[in-house]
Amino acid sequence: MSEKFVIIAADKISVSGLVPLTEDDRFEVLVPDGWTPEQMQEALGRAHGLIVRSATKVTRELLEQAPNLKVIGRAGVGVDNIDLEVATELGIPVINAPEGNTVSAAELSMALILAVARNVSWADASVRAGSWARSQFSGIELRGRTLGLVGAGRIGTAVALRAQAFGMETIAYDPYLTEERAKELGIERVELDELIARGDVISLHVPLTPQTEGMIGEAELKAMKPTAIVVNAARGGVVDEGALVAALESGEIAAAALDVYTTEPLPEDSPLRGTKNLLLTPHLGASTREAQELVAKEIAQGVRAALLDGDLSKALNAPAIGGEDLEYLRPLMDLAIRVGRVAGVLGRGGMQRVHISVAGLDEDILGPLKAAAMTGVLTPVVGARNVNYVNALHIAEGRNIEITTTLEPPRVDYARFLEIVLETEDQKVRVAGALLGEQHHPRIVQIDGYELSIQPAGCLIVLRNNDVPGVIGRVGTLLAEHGLNIAEYIQSREAKGGLALAAVSVDGRVSTEFLATLCEDEDVLDARAVYFEG
Repeated sequence: MSEKFVIIAADKISVSGLVPLTEDDRFEVLVPDGWTPEQMQEALGRAHGLIVRSATKVTRELLEQAPNLKVIGRAGVGVDNIDLEVATELGIPVINAPEGNTVSAAELSMALILAVARNVSWADASVRAGSWARSQFSGIELRGRTLGLVGAGRIGTAVALRAQAFGMETIAYDPYLTEERAKELGIERVELDELIARGDVISLHVPLTPQTEGMIGEAELKAMKPTAIVVNAARGGVVDEGALVAALESGEIAAAALDVYTTEPLPEDSPLRGTKNLLLTPHLGASTREAQELVAKEIAQGVRAALLDGDLSKALNAPAIGGEDLEYLRPLMDLAIRVGRVAGVLGRGGMQRVHISVAGLDEDILGPLKAAAMTGVLTPVVGARNVNYVNALHIAEGRNIEITTTLEPPRVDYARFLEIVLETEDQKVRVAGALLGEQHHPRIVQIDGYELSIQPAGCLIVLRNNDVPGVIGRVGTLLAEHGLNIAEYIQSREAKGGLALAAVSVDGRVSTEFLATLCEDEDVLDARAVYFEG
């Protein structure tokens, strides 16, 4: 592209970490320091990328001011401040930086565990107040204690490794942790109720979802040991704050530490501020120089790859695909979009079901290909600007379109073959495509059982006509009269003198009036135009 990609780097993001964007002439990076709302609105109108931390709230209102936005990057892990559903609806991929703050977050969890276990913050406050009450601050050793991890992803496992160095036994509740991986990490897999009962220190490392919200509540706190310590440096809302205050005040658990809260900043009148045996920090998990530079660099690289290469391997709201997988799948995804466009144009009536079958490939590709195929199918319905790889499945779900997929055995005729069957209220349409040769040239090879081979490019006119002498000549003459040059003209027939289907690739665009003129020929039963660009 001749114009630069415009990126808004909102919030306080490490400038040195943005080097992958700032040192690339294809990008213009804007930092809205002290901007007025009018300046921000003008920039959003031009922006192709938006990078935020946790301060900027990415709402529908904001996104509707950014019609050219192609990617949102969260310089960190959690995306609570981004309306993921709206971004998906608008077809904007949201990526995050899950690796950069792993060590910093894990070290903070250990710092909180140690500070509470040895009463560090309360002892400090006591000394500063002029006291020397050593007997009041007797702590516990971590050696020999059991650390219960709720969530054993990147940060959870990093905490486990550090806790093991202190001599702690580590157990974890994580439905996604395999037995093999657990053994490799020296972690015992347990159910949540067992972890609650056994844990001396219970450390949370899960995202905030409808399933995890309030997962540590009154019942769970009552089931803990009276000597238990609860640490939450993951997401506010995972721990029921009211229940935690009650458990600490009644002595049901010994102590707790929080770095995250349901409402941030923590309200001045929050009961948490006055609760005993509770250590509070202001969301410091990623607040190290190293983490800030790493997450900025990670998200800058992710935004750069998304805009330049279409690499969405870090996208949270689209089938993950990037790197070598993207290079391998790109021709297939492009073919799926083009086959889908043909099916979408030929289908009449409300769409009800779409079946996508692929021959001779791996099951892992079905997710990306399904999204690509539906992008093509829906383009004639909602327009190319309104549907893409990110939101195609979301739009299909909203229209109650049932989507199924199958893997077929390898074919003798085509190494890479894809078929889309579209069922509407009125008909069933079958369109198949294949990639030919080492250069993976895309071809449409079947339409409703008619065998053909034509390049899906530019404008393709699909005709249904009687197989009688003169039809091809009359169609060609009419095209010439309208200044339309024929690139390819392929006709396939059921039987001599029966029905035929023709696919005509032309240079230029055709009007609905022209298609109507074609159908005035007594032997032309139907004519549709499929556009593969725009």
